[in-house]
Amino acid sequence: MKNIEQFFSKLLDNLSEYLANRKGLVPLIGAGLVVLNLILDLTAPATFFSSTDLLLQLGVIVAILGFLLARAL
Repeated sequence: MKNIEQFFSKLLDNLSEYLANRKGLVPLIGAGLVVLNLILDLTAPATFFSSTDLLLQLGVIVAILGFLLARAL
């Protein structure tokens, strides 16, 4: 159990260190998901992703969390 806690602690430390220097990366990934959803809607309107707008919703959530994370770091 202690091994798993140390692994996640180290993972979070490394992730926060990486994202502290790249504050716009997570919102950019979210915007990319939104654009990818638009492209899928225009090219393949009968797929699961375009009918549920899964990438759009995921992209908006990732972008908002990215802005909040950038503000905190």
